[in-house]
Amino acid sequence: MFSIIQAAGWPIWPLIICSVVALALVMEKFMSLRRPRVAPSTLLDEVMSVTRSNLPPADVVNKLSENSVLGRVLAAGLRAVVADPRMTEGALRQAFEIAGREAIHRLERYLNALGTIATAAPLLGLLGTVVGMIEIFGAQAPGASGVANPAQLAHGISVALYNTAFGLIVAIPALMFNRYFRSVVNNYRLTMELAAERMVPQLLRFTVQRAAAAT
Repeated sequence: MFSIIQAAGWPIWPLIICSVVALALVMEKFMSLRRPRVAPSTLLDEVMSVTRSNLPPADVVNKLSENSVLGRVLAAGLRAVVADPRMTEGALRQAFEIAGREAIHRLERYLNALGTIATAAPLLGLLGTVVGMIEIFGAQAPGASGVANPAQLAHGISVALYNTAFGLIVAIPALMFNRYFRSVVNNYRLTMELAAERMVPQLLRFTVQRAAAAT
């Protein structure tokens, strides 16, 4: 491996740094986008059951907020109703929407960086290719002995080919994982939107307007 790095020359080092960063970002997203940490499958039904007859106390809402990302969104709606018993349906939906935007923003953290690596890696490989081509052309110029330098020619070819290949090796997985993680985040976005839609009529039963209309 070290011999390959030597053959590829200095342009390979930015690509190595990009590969290490990309690997760290992929591992972080696999951990942070696990379903138990984002949207446990039974959480919504449990919250619907708890709020069937009355609003939960503050300590229960705090535990819900610490449970997962979806828990924070649902807790935001609960806190909004507790803070303003006269809340309208539009205001409640807005509270869910703001909490949902913040949650999605957190889920998308580092995805732009991963996408940047996927875009920049081929360009860094191209930079290495250009550097290698410069060395190749330099090797074609006759030296003091009047002949081309075969060692410099071979090194230039190595720099050009290794950097091109390594740039693609870094870029392709980074692009694939970036698209995959974005699809996962979009699925979680839909899950949160549907959960909020189910919670809105459930929580409106505890507002003053709905209670007055019922009487």
